Amino acid sequence: MKGKFYHHLEEAIGNIKKDRSVAQELLGDVSEYIGENKERHKDVGQVAAKYLETLQRSNEQLVKLTAMMQKMEDMDYGDLSGTDKDKLFDSFDSDDAESEDK
Repeated sequence: MKGKFYHHLEEAIGNIKKDRSVAQELLGDVSEYIGENKERHKDVGQVAAKYLETLQRSNEQLVKLTAMMQKMEDMDYGDLSGTDKDKLFDSFDSDDAESEDK
């Protein structure tokens, strides 16, 4: 179940990143177009607003996914305190570093 969830989570994050990239590129094009002639703002201002809305929605989606991931992590580690979790992760990091040195 978790494996499938994480697969979908990675896919969702990939889609969000792709959508953000496209929206940023298009917003850049609109900004450049407006920059050439300020009168164009009235023609494409609504389009620019839609691209900004897309970026805002993707930010909200990332925040929600992060909260979900934190909840799952908390469930995985039970009642460990933040300090205990940090120590556990640090021990993993030091184990990895030792393995790389060998």
